[in-house]
Amino acid sequence: MKIKLLVIFLFCHFFISPVEIFGQQAMDVSALTLEECVEIALDNNLNLKRASLNLESVEASLLEARGQMLPTFSTGLSSGYRWGRSINPVTNLFETRRIGNVNISASANLPIYVGRQIQNRLKQSEVDLESNRLNVEATENDISLNAINLFINVAFAKEQLNIARSQLNTLEVQLALTNSRVRAGDLPMAELLDIQAQQATSELEVINASNNYRIARLNLSQFLLLPFTDDFGIFIPEVSVEDLVLGVATVEEIYSEALGHLPQVRAAELEVESAEYGIKIAQGAFFPTLGVNANVFSNYVDQAALGPVDPVFRQFENNLSQTVNMALNIPVFSNFRNRAGLQRARVQKRLTEVAELETRNQLRQDIETAYTSAYASRQAFRSSEMRVDALREAFRMAQQRFEVGAINATDFQIAQNNLFNAEADLLTAKYEFVFRMKVLDFYLGKPLTL
Repeated sequence: MKIKLLVIFLFCHFFISPVEIFGQQAMDVSALTLEECVEIALDNNLNLKRASLNLESVEASLLEARGQMLPTFSTGLSSGYRWGRSINPVTNLFETRRIGNVNISASANLPIYVGRQIQNRLKQSEVDLESNRLNVEATENDISLNAINLFINVAFAKEQLNIARSQLNTLEVQLALTNSRVRAGDLPMAELLDIQAQQATSELEVINASNNYRIARLNLSQFLLLPFTDDFGIFIPEVSVEDLVLGVATVEEIYSEALGHLPQVRAAELEVESAEYGIKIAQGAFFPTLGVNANVFSNYVDQAALGPVDPVFRQFENNLSQTVNMALNIPVFSNFRNRAGLQRARVQKRLTEVAELETRNQLRQDIETAYTSAYASRQAFRSSEMRVDALREAFRMAQQRFEVGAINATDFQIAQNNLFNAEADLLTAKYEFVFRMKVLDFYLGKPLTL
């Protein structure tokens, strides 16, 4: 037995690739692009899977609604024995004996008129199906927006880490220079201690930036439902704000464009339409209903009046009976059930109208917020650019003066911190502006790309 297991193991190890065993090749997650992140998010997101399953359930409801327009048909077969005193179906007399029987039947029902409830229920199911399809599309859009937001957060954290490391590298160079000058007696020991303290502070900033970068990557990997490893990362494209122009379209123009193509708006409108069909269905309960019912029955018994028992199929033929009924049902009083159903349907329509208005208002507010944030971040970016340019020149001059001993370590550190904070503010404004512009592009129906 052990030899057989060893042979199987060796066969799987040498002749079957890991792709064949596990069904898919391991994904390289060290440099994911934005498009790959969005694709993975759409494939793995559980909310999207739940929405898709709900769509399948609505499709089943539509199939059921279509079936209501068709007649129902059923057939059955039963067999059994009776003991004791009972009526013999052949002689129609009471007898005390065992009697065996076989019964076959078939029935069909066809609704002719039910207050147009079937037709309205079918139309309502068709509207519900389209509404759920749009809800799935809206879920996909939300996932895509969240993915690009988390992607940009990772890119922002990475650049913050690069700035912190650059600041630390600069301090290390200055530390070596200061150390040599202190040994030569050109500077007091206090200057070296100040630079060492500044280096420790910069090392802490690198650690904090590294942790923020790791947390940003962790948030993205968890959103993608991928196991997080140290190798997880993204490919950061060259993000430029030069091509991003704000003000081409006004808030009202963006809102009008979004109303025409965003799925959640159309889905809210269809919810109102579905509620209108719900009212018609409830009103149909007040109308009479008319239907046709047909039945076929025959049986076999193991008894005979005289002579041998007739064969099974002969008895089925001889005992065959058919009935056709037409039923008219007029609702007179239903314990206020129909009236309550109509009232609930009308309330449901008002609720959907409120939900539609809420969707439109929320969309307008989101667009106004995105536009205002984009405008503010653009202004902040322009101001930060001028500030960084000025502080970069000021730091260059401070560095030269520090190297010749014209300023002390404290003044040098102030100049470096001012430049570091300005570069951080510039990055924040840059990525905030990029993300808000991508949100506005989304509302305008443009693809989400960097």
